[in-house]
Amino acid sequence: MTSRIEWELYRSFLAVLTEGSLSGAARALDIAQPTVGRHVAALERALSMPLFTRSQTGLLPLESALKLRPFAEAMRNAVAALERAAASHGSGVRGVVRVTASEVIGVEVLPPILARLHDRHPDLQIELVLSNRMQDLLQREADIAVRMARPDQALLIARRTGRVDVGLHATAQYLDRRGIPASIADLQKHALIGFEQPTAFTRAASKAFPLRREMFAMRSDSDLAQLALIRSGAGIGGCQVPIGRRHGLVRVLARQFSLPLETWIVMHEDLRMSPRCRATFDALVEGLREHVAAGAAA
Repeated sequence: MTSRIEWELYRSFLAVLTEGSLSGAARALDIAQPTVGRHVAALERALSMPLFTRSQTGLLPLESALKLRPFAEAMRNAVAALERAAASHGSGVRGVVRVTASEVIGVEVLPPILARLHDRHPDLQIELVLSNRMQDLLQREADIAVRMARPDQALLIARRTGRVDVGLHATAQYLDRRGIPASIADLQKHALIGFEQPTAFTRAASKAFPLRREMFAMRSDSDLAQLALIRSGAGIGGCQVPIGRRHGLVRVLARQFSLPLETWIVMHEDLRMSPRCRATFDALVEGLREHVAAGAAA
């Protein structure tokens, strides 16, 4: 096996894995399709193993490609972290910071916080990654994360911003039509909005209140889709109390149903001395504490 393999070959390999075809990978990388094909072929020769097989729908990864994927992704994350650090060279708050958060936090909570941050530091560039999958800060998939659980890795700096509750909400119009439930048992008479596939959060929630997929009249694994359904008057569903309050939703069964979420801002300790990361970290802590306070006042 060739000992030195250029990063470009792995980059094209990852793009084909993600896009499923040479043409899709070429569009994603903004290079010519034959170039992607040459990169994949060169990587297969260098590794002395096939990586893909052709099908009617594109290229299907072989087991060899799937085993290589996490290592190639780690390389990509390292390259991205290097580029962010290089772009931020020099004094002052400038350069790129990659922030990750859940979908609903990223859409409903972070935009005004990041807007204020950019007003204070116009040379700062923010990459906002929205995913309900926890990005790995140790692998530098992101610089800073907003998390709803305390991290347990020793190399991470974490600041707790408080507790925000998830409650059951609906629109006033829906409750006018269907009535206000007076007990958990009354929910059987209502259209409930919830998940398609169980998650760690829903399993934890089930300890306080039994949640089953069959209970929901409308299901989605997207928190944003669930919130949109609640706001449209489709039924009763769970959302963070300050978010529900901001959208004019009515909370029901507050005493019977309340799920606390701890909120944390987290970054790798190696970034402690980075002006751009420190400023972003502090702004997120301040903004999330305001978000938590809004829920407490509701």
